[in-house]
Amino acid sequence: EKCQPFYIFVSFSSTMSGSPAVVMRLVASAYCVAEKAGSIVRKVLHSGELGIVEKTGANDLQTLADRLAQQSICASLSKRFPKVTIIGEEDLPAEEVKEDLIENGQLEEILQMSCPSEYQELKEEELVVWVDPVDGTKEYTEGLLDNVTVLIGIAHGGKVVAGVINQPFYNYQLGPGAALGRTLWGMPGLGAFGFKLREVPGDRRIVTTTRSHSNKVVTDCVDAMEPHEVVRVGGAGNKIIQLIEGKASAYVFASPGCKKWDTCGPEAILQAVGGKLTDMHGNAYHYDANVKHMNSAGVLATLRNHDYYLRRVPQSVLQALKSD
Repeated sequence: EKCQPFYIFVSFSSTMSGSPAVVMRLVASAYCVAEKAGSIVRKVLHSGELGIVEKTGANDLQTLADRLAQQSICASLSKRFPKVTIIGEEDLPAEEVKEDLIENGQLEEILQMSCPSEYQELKEEELVVWVDPVDGTKEYTEGLLDNVTVLIGIAHGGKVVAGVINQPFYNYQLGPGAALGRTLWGMPGLGAFGFKLREVPGDRRIVTTTRSHSNKVVTDCVDAMEPHEVVRVGGAGNKIIQLIEGKASAYVFASPGCKKWDTCGPEAILQAVGGKLTDMHGNAYHYDANVKHMNSAGVLATLRNHDYYLRRVPQSVLQALKSD
């Protein structure tokens, strides 16, 4: 039941000639790999031994879940797609990855879909995968589990091609016995799956922004949008889910705190349903293998009416955040 399409341009083809395009095989693998990572994240939490270390400070943490999930994702994908460039958030030492962390599965429904024509000829060595093994690590350590996601983004020529978001603790509020976790995925030109697209009513402006990385520039920018409501939650992946499920109309983060692995996968899903993600100047981010990892000019993401929010970004914010 996890793959119910709601917004779809695709024809299912049972008579495809040859094997599926490499990008479809990569997405089919990424789906299963993200599910495996989600189960690792749950297992570490339930063990009670989070293994927390500070990276650059109390708001920038790494846990055993981050380390194991990244090992699992990167090793699993590179085993099947050795020519793909994979960039993970965590700076981990090169070491042998245990066999029980490897996921070899591929989601059959994705393999059955017709690849959009613009992606059919993409070569393995041209693809770049951006991985955030646990987006919302701080929230993970604090028990705010609905904020936590596993993010896998696929890019070609600097542009997003596909994205997968796993929410390991989806439904956790329902208590013992609830089926935990879900996986959302999408591809511009194909559609997005695993959730029901909803929109905030047109007369409401609900802005989602950072929970733990605020400052005057961030606050000034949010206020300039004249929101009826502000939703402060953790995790970039979680904020994009707020947009596509009708809980927010704009994700506004006027700070250089976000990285490429935070936005690549979520942006692909957002684009697949007609949304847009840019920096505060309205410029697209690029996801080539050699770009700098920081999204220096902030993040503005919307499902609709992107230009409305762009026009409201204050000059002081634009001056504070230099575009790459």
